Parts: sequence; C-alpha cells; structure tokens
Amino acid sequence: MISLRLKPFLSCVLLTGCLLSAPAHLIGQQLQIARRDSTYRISLSEGGFAYLRAPEEGLWSIALGWENDWPADWRHAQPTSLTRQGEWAVLSGKLSLPQGEWWFRDAYRPENGKVKCIRRFEWKGKEILDRVTLSVRWAVPSAYAKAFLPGILYYGNPSGEKNGPQNVAWHHARPGEEAYFEEHRYPMPFAGYEWRQGDAHYGAALHTVPSPVYQGNHFDQWWSLGVKNGPADSELQLLSGPIGFNHQKSIAKALQQGPLPYKDTYLRIRPGTVIEKTFYIEAYPVKAEGSGFQKPVQTSLELFKPFYTEDLPIYEDILRAKYRFAQSRWIEGPGYAGFNMYPDYVRPQIVLGWAGQGEAPAYALQALAEELHDTLVWQQVQRAMDHIIRSPMDTAGFCVIYDVQTQSWKGKDPVSQGQAMNSIALAIEEGRKNKKVRTVEWERFLQRAADVFAGRILSPDWSPVNTAEAFFIAPLLSAHRLLGHANYRKAAFKAADYYANRHLNMQEPYWGGTLDATCEDKEGAWGAFQGFLAAYESSKDQRYLDYAKHACDVTISYTAVWDIPLPAGRLADHFFKTRGWTGVSAQNQHLDVFGVVIAPSVYKMGLYTEREDLKRLARTMYLSCGQLIAPSGAHGEQIQETNFAQHGEMDDVFKLRGGYSESWTVFWITAHFLHAAAQFKALGVTL
Repeated sequence: MISLRLKPFLSCVLLTGCLLSAPAHLIGQQLQIARRDSTYRISLSEGGFAYLRAPEEGLWSIALGWENDWPADWRHAQPTSLTRQGEWAVLSGKLSLPQGEWWFRDAYRPENGKVKCIRRFEWKGKEILDRVTLSVRWAVPSAYAKAFLPGILYYGNPSGEKNGPQNVAWHHARPGEEAYFEEHRYPMPFAGYEWRQGDAHYGAALHTVPSPVYQGNHFDQWWSLGVKNGPADSELQLLSGPIGFNHQKSIAKALQQGPLPYKDTYLRIRPGTVIEKTFYIEAYPVKAEGSGFQKPVQTSLELFKPFYTEDLPIYEDILRAKYRFAQSRWIEGPGYAGFNMYPDYVRPQIVLGWAGQGEAPAYALQALAEELHDTLVWQQVQRAMDHIIRSPMDTAGFCVIYDVQTQSWKGKDPVSQGQAMNSIALAIEEGRKNKKVRTVEWERFLQRAADVFAGRILSPDWSPVNTAEAFFIAPLLSAHRLLGHANYRKAAFKAADYYANRHLNMQEPYWGGTLDATCEDKEGAWGAFQGFLAAYESSKDQRYLDYAKHACDVTISYTAVWDIPLPAGRLADHFFKTRGWTGVSAQNQHLDVFGVVIAPSVYKMGLYTEREDLKRLARTMYLSCGQLIAPSGAHGEQIQETNFAQHGEMDDVFKLRGGYSESWTVFWITAHFLHAAAQFKALGVTL
C-alpha cells in the first residue's frame, strides 16, 4: 500500500504494510493506495475512515453509448499497475473492447493539504468511437450528502426552490438526485459535499482545472462538473460534456426563468486520441454544520491565485470615467436634484439603494473630492441629499423612488432602505469631518429612519422574510455612533444574532438580497457579511468576526477566480478577463460588477484575519471590474460568460456564451465604483 501524506513537501510510502520512509510525527489525511488481488483501490482516509474513495466498480469509467439524452453503456476499469515516479504515485490500467483498448493512467501527488491528479485517457483502437463520455468519479460515504456548487447550488437552494422551482437548480440531498453544469458556469470551479456521520460532520471537494473537451460533438463543448447522490454513496463527478439538473437530462440553465435543451454532448473519439484532465481532491472534518464549503473556497483561491492586476485597467482611469458618467446622470429641476437611475430613454427617476444608489455619491464625492478636482461636488452633494431627505416617512420607513415627472415618492423595500441608510450615515460622518456641507437635516432624517427600523427589529414579532433586513445592521450601528440612542445598537446586535442563528448552519443559506430574484444570491450573503463585519468592528467580539468570515466566504464563492476563455463575441473582442467579477444568484447566472462594492470589506477581512490572499483579491475585484468601460464611462450590466442570457436572442443555447448586454446602464454600476473607491481611500489602500 502507498500512503501519501497531505503535508507540504512531505510524503511517506507504505508498501505491503511496511513503512519505508516517513517521519514518525506526521499525522493527518493520507491518499491510500491498497492492493486487492490483482488490482488497486484508492481512497483519501484518516484514522481508518475513508472520506473519499474511488467507486467500487472502478477507478475509471467511460460510457460508450447515448440513450434518452444521457450517457449509456458504462464500462469500468481498475488499476493493475502501481509505480512511484519521484513524488508521484502512478496507477495504470486498461479496458479491452472489440474495437481495441483504452489505456488509462492516473498520476497523484500531495499538494498543501490536497491531492493533485493528472488523468490520462488514450484510445488505442483502430476505429472511431462515436458516442463516448469520459468521467472522473469520487465517492463520499453518505447517500444524503449536501451539495455546494459555487454560484449555482447552495446546500440545495431551498429558498429558490420554494419561491420559483423552475428558476433555479435545486437538490434535496437524496438518493437518485444529480446535478451537472458546464465548468465555465462555475466562478470557483469545484463541487463540494458536506455530510453528517454520527455526531460529526465531514466535507469533500473535487476541484477541476477547467477546459473545453477534446473531440466534443459541439463547438465550445466543455467538461461538466457536479454531483450524484446514490443509494449508498454520493459522488463528486466530472463528465466530458453532459449537463442536467432538477431530474432533467441535457438541459442548460440558460434563461432567468427556465432551461433550454443542451443535447448530444458526447465525444467522437478518433484512433490515437489522448485526452488528459487535471483535478484536485480534498476531504476533511468539518467543525460545525454549514461550514464545510469554507475550506474548498480557500483552496480555490490558492489554486487559481486571481491576484495579477498588471493587465487590468488603471484605478485613476476607472475613477475618472465613472465620475464623468455620474455627471452625465445628474438631473435637477423645480423641487428635485440628484442622479438619474436610468438612461435618457427611460422615464427619469432618482432611486435610493439597490439598483439606483442615488444616495451613494453623497458620501463618495465628499471623500474623493480631492482626487476629482471639481468644486461642483459640494453643491451636488448638498442638493442631492437635501432632496433625498424629503422622502416621506411612516411606520414602514421611507420611500426609495422619486418619479421626476409626477414629482412623487413611492416604493419601499428593506434592501434599498438599508443600503440607502448606510450611505447616508457615511455621508453624515464625512460631512462632519470636512464641514463643507450642512448635515443637520440629514441627521434628523437618519434618526427618524433608525427609530423606525430599530423599533421594527426590537419588536417581539419581528420575523423577516429573508436576509434582506441584514442591510440594517451596519447603518443602525453607524446611527448609534453618530446620534447616540442605545436602541439602535441593541437592534443591530439582535439582527446580527438572529441572522447568524438562521443562516450559519446553511439549512437556509443567505438569500433575498436582490429584488428581481427570490433565491440564494450573493447580495443576500453580502448583506449579512456587511452586518456581521460592522458588529465585529463595534464590539470586537470574536463571534461576529467568525460570522463575518462565514458570510464572506459565501459572498466570495460567487467571485470568478479564473479567466474563462470566451468564444467569438463582444467579450472576446475586448480580450475580457473574468477574474474578480461576480456571479449574481442561483437564478441569474451572468457576471456583473457588484463585486466592486464588496471589495473593501473583503480587504478588511484580510486585515482582521491576517489573510494576504483576501487583500489581494479585493484589489483584483475592483480593478478587473473596470474592464469594458465605454468612452462615456458607461458599463453594461450583464456579462455572458456561460450559457445564460436575459436579453437579446435567447432561443439557441449555443449562441449565448460570450455575449454582453450593455443597454441596461442603471446607476448602481457607476455609484458602486465611487463608493468603493472612497472606502478604499478610508482604509489607506492604494489601488
């Protein structure tokens, strides 16, 4: 038996039960390769417990047919040869067919707590094999393991399924369920499981080095990655193209409200074909239910290192462009002044929070005034805020939409109200420092709003629908700091504790942070992350930093850590790099620039947890999102890095990837850049 210890630069060899070379103090997980009769079995084990193992029927599995929109006629092979080549353990085997032989080879090496494998498939026959599917399969010892697929499937997407089962992928962690998606759909390309055994929790992940598949039946056909729960075990799998979910085969999550067919994703293998696939596996004990995803999130950052910024836009260029565009959206007239949410062809509105962020420049322009070299900012800040604070207030809070044509306010939702309060509090704090704007009336508005929402949260019958009201935590703590009133702080900590109890075990993952989807989303996670972080900064209580780390890891799991190669299209025209951009939600599977406003908090987490990778990621998130800025300073909202679209021609799934929807230039896309730039400046960070 060979046993490779998962320690950096260290390994040991166990052969036929005899220790040949290993420091006696080494403990931890081992990749164990044991001989059984004339073949070998492989597993990732610790203390005799196999966290992860090759399926019993074979280390290698290929399908030779295609039936009912899915691979069929599966064949399996076991390793019959084991050699040691330096620090690599190499397993080899064959599969004999009437048309010839498949030769297989796996090379394994421990790397910093995980195992790297290079798998080789080689067809030695003299005929073309017409409908082949290749695979990578690793089993965990539970039929009820819960899946975590970054950006796609969060412990089953229970809220998304409840609110719109046709809109999201869902997974009940039951035998017979499977879910596979294109590698280019994953911002972090790994599939993870968490399961319970006795009183303990365990986790495992399969990380892939994504690639188009060689000799695929379709142009731009990629490997697929996902999970399959069986009658006894559950499997993390790579397939050479097939995708499907929600008990449907050969479909892609291509539309906001449903799938499109994605059929016949097999290979046509010519004689002499060699295909190699690199992947990593890791398995580990999990400290607490709902935290099993955190280790592979960190591993994905370590593997892909999305920190290079020399080929990304320059910060000063981004700032100038976004300020220029902000000025193009300035509108004022009798009784109003502010930043228009929409392009000129849409009815003008000043919208607070979420997609309008009309209040955000009141903080950002003050903080950045020196860099902007424009004295106009002080008048705009004063006029915009003086208009905003005229929003009518009642027991449900303040309105967030001002219609210029009707000169009336309307609309209330906690996401927008919480985000608006946060920026207003920052604007007050900045104004108090520079003394160039009058903040007294702003403070009265913030106090009235804080009274409403603190009272709401402190009510015994407070029962929020989703994570949206976590956006009140940070502004309530700011209101306490600026205005006093112990109830603001009390309400903020009640909300922080409530959301920690509700979401940390991931039986109900963070959700509800956007208004155009009711499912698991990064913005719901971001609301909790921002709130927990504010609670930690206010209290210095380690609990809240732990909560913030959990929500941060969910949030950044939506962040692309690799540059997804793109087919011909608008994105390829610009040599677009996806690293640092964020996916939206389980429902809306495109990338957007929202990561810029999260980035300063990610940087803070790097400071508080002494994680240099998080600080470097934060820089990448901001600068990378500066790509695609038009000469006007405008940005589009939807980056089609995968087979998904919400605008344009959407009847052919093979024409979606690589597109760019740039017509919907709502103001948040600009405001977030300015807001985050101001926050980085406050942190003393030079981008």
